[in-house]
Amino acid sequence: MRLLIVGRGSPEVVLAADLAAARGASVRRALDLGAALDGLRQGQGADLLLLDVESDIASAIRRLSAERIHLPVVAYGIRTTPRAAVQAIRAGAREFLPLPPDQELIAAILEDAAAPQSAFIAADPAMLSVLELARRFAPTDASVLITGESGTGKEVMARFIHQNSRRAEGPFISVNCAAIPENLLESELFGHEKGAFTGAAARRIGKFEEANGGTLLLDEISEMDPRLQAKLLRAIQEREIDRLGGSRPVKVDIRLIGTSNRDMEESVRAGQFREDLYFRLNVLRLQLPSLRERPGDIAPLAEWLQRKHARANQLPDRPLSAAALDALRRGRWPGNVRELDNCLHRAVLLASGPEIGVEAILLQADGSAGQAAGPPPLPGLAAGAAGETPAVPALVGRTVAEVERGLIIETLQRSSGNRTRAAVTLGISIRTLRNKLRQYAIEGARIPGLDGAVS
Repeated sequence: MRLLIVGRGSPEVVLAADLAAARGASVRRALDLGAALDGLRQGQGADLLLLDVESDIASAIRRLSAERIHLPVVAYGIRTTPRAAVQAIRAGAREFLPLPPDQELIAAILEDAAAPQSAFIAADPAMLSVLELARRFAPTDASVLITGESGTGKEVMARFIHQNSRRAEGPFISVNCAAIPENLLESELFGHEKGAFTGAAARRIGKFEEANGGTLLLDEISEMDPRLQAKLLRAIQEREIDRLGGSRPVKVDIRLIGTSNRDMEESVRAGQFREDLYFRLNVLRLQLPSLRERPGDIAPLAEWLQRKHARANQLPDRPLSAAALDALRRGRWPGNVRELDNCLHRAVLLASGPEIGVEAILLQADGSAGQAAGPPPLPGLAAGAAGETPAVPALVGRTVAEVERGLIIETLQRSSGNRTRAAVTLGISIRTLRNKLRQYAIEGARIPGLDGAVS
């Protein structure tokens, strides 16, 4: 875990840095965001950014995004008001860390940020066999191609391979090839010199150089433009890259891992992916099974996910009831582990009592995973026979706005006035929910748990 703390070194900040280092984090300090960005441009990577709550959090996140630097931001403050903390979260911070620091809270924040990097939960024979193959691949420096449906854990598997390799002490750098426009991806991978193109105001180290001595993951590599595939092939073969605008090649020492949710052989046949690059990547191959093909992993994954979300939301650790686990096992999970993660996040927020019951397990309502459980129908949404969708005739004659208002207010009522829980259940952001409630209060509606007032 690489932690970057931005701000002046008050005693409280120094103590927080010491506590994080004691938990195994590699801590680096920067006086301001400009200095932090300079270091990030030069390849001094970070996994988590701590930023003073008094700074402009929203502006900082925009600047990071403009530089195509994607890392979670945690705001910190010394004896800060709750209002400042709320504003920081609204501005885009993942968490708020009050100072002087609490050792357990720092540990929870670090664990939450590091969780996707280290956790690979497997109990089903279908996944255990893949995991054993990954362990055998890990010590080598050969390229690895990981394929499987979206949400099966391809990046987590790539991190597992890195952490069990001889390069484990080196950096692990991930690039999502599908998320970066073609005209920017080349600079992102290979870097550029100052003035190489319009807007290149300073030298930028690319991901190949940043990953030197470690592992470079090219996520969704099948989405890469064929022209750039040729340059990537040369980089893999020659172990050197050319920065845009550079005058000489730069040697790199990396282990390359690629992932794809496509049928790569079909992409090669269709001319969408270079055959020679495919064979360069496909030295070692891992095909991850979908969650429905590894049902024995659902229970251990669900227990691990509920503990993760309970810690992150500072809620009690509640085991899943037998009925809740049965409901999860009946799902088809087209979104795989990512969908299960979302489901357990909702369940942790909705649960009450000593365990997570089946009523907190809200599976997708489109029938893809089955509406295994949930609250009884809302007023005006009269249910048909057991297992059927709500009857439409009960809604005829009402406007969409009226139905939406009834749904939102009833959901808030069932969430005991907890807006976070209601927003998660409804599948909307807390900001959207807040705006809707403000509108309903102006219209004279009584808002559950808020005495009609919405701030």
